[in-house]
Amino acid sequence: MNVPAGAKHIAGIGVDLAHIARIERVYERYGMKFARRVLGREEIRMFQQRGRRDPRRGIRFLASRFAAKEAFSKAIGLGMHGPMAWSRMQTLNAPGGKPQVSLEDPLASWYASRFGAAHVSITDESDLVVAFVVVEARASGAAQ
Repeated sequence: MNVPAGAKHIAGIGVDLAHIARIERVYERYGMKFARRVLGREEIRMFQQRGRRDPRRGIRFLASRFAAKEAFSKAIGLGMHGPMAWSRMQTLNAPGGKPQVSLEDPLASWYASRFGAAHVSITDESDLVVAFVVVEARASGAAQ
């Protein structure tokens, strides 16, 4: 198969399915301790903002970000082993609402030396959230 010049190559794919009720039970038991372990700084702010308006929306947000982090960890092949940590990967929304991956060091540096762009998609239903992550390979010619 001939691949066009400049074509992107997939380095990893990850998917995760989370039951919202399960995340809710863990949050009920551990509260903000659980949220701070899973969410990054900006995600915590968004979680609290949504939760103040509607607690169910807050839990749905927490579950969606949990699933996105799990999917991302699978796509990069680490699972939850260093330098991957839940709070070092955030899924933030662009002005138009599109979810985007945002990384903090040391994960950001580790990732940049191995991969290109990361793409995340999240969807939810009444009792489930699903996150799907595609990680591009680094552009050829990039320093190793």
